[in-house]
Amino acid sequence: MKPLFSLFFLFSAATIPVLTQSVDSGVYVWATSPISKKTTSKQRTLLEGTTTDFKHMKIHATTLPAHQAPHPAHKHDDEELIIIKEGKLTVTIEGKTKTLGAGSVALMMPGDEHGFENKGDTPVTYYVMRYESKEPKDLERGKKAGGSFWVDWDEVAFKQHDKGGIRRMFDRATAMTKRFEMHVTTLNQGLWSHPPHTHRAAEILLMTDNSAQESIDGKLFSATKGDLIFLESNVPHAIQNTSQGSCTYFAFQFE
Repeated sequence: MKPLFSLFFLFSAATIPVLTQSVDSGVYVWATSPISKKTTSKQRTLLEGTTTDFKHMKIHATTLPAHQAPHPAHKHDDEELIIIKEGKLTVTIEGKTKTLGAGSVALMMPGDEHGFENKGDTPVTYYVMRYESKEPKDLERGKKAGGSFWVDWDEVAFKQHDKGGIRRMFDRATAMTKRFEMHVTTLNQGLWSHPPHTHRAAEILLMTDNSAQESIDGKLFSATKGDLIFLESNVPHAIQNTSQGSCTYFAFQFE
């Protein structure tokens, strides 16, 4: 007979997975990401693991049919960011509600009650990023920075420049990050955004239109609409538009 503590250990290890695998810098492809069916939605998992600053990070995309909600309003101890890929999603955070369209984002602080619903007649798809920092969460820091929030795409100005243009979504601290900055870049045909460079903050690029190639530590990787590019802290990188016409992508950094 095996000792009880051994049986308990085996049971725990089998039922409570410990995620220790780090997320590699690279392109995570929309078309080949695994899809699972939920009660009222479909979920496409793009990446999951640990990073320099996060002990757990998961990014997936949810597709929600018309007149459905993925789950009741709830709260949790990690932080959550959503980016609407297509369609309209009604978002409620701490009793305040707004319907947001494609390109809009919302960020929910730990412990804030929130819920999502598709009140329209067509499906909506949105990316979900949930993450927990290795350092203790700082709820007071998040509160001082403004707490949970949303950004409506239609209310963000497009500023043109010599390589295309930019929309600045937000730049602030949260409970899980000292700084979280997000913008959306439109890059003209054939251009590089900048020479290869590094920075302390990890970065994610999310392709929303057309295609590009990303240089990561000297190697080139192709990315197209829907794909996600993860760049770990201090990894050399640069992006070039390989489309006929402009390409557009979200870029967000966090540390």
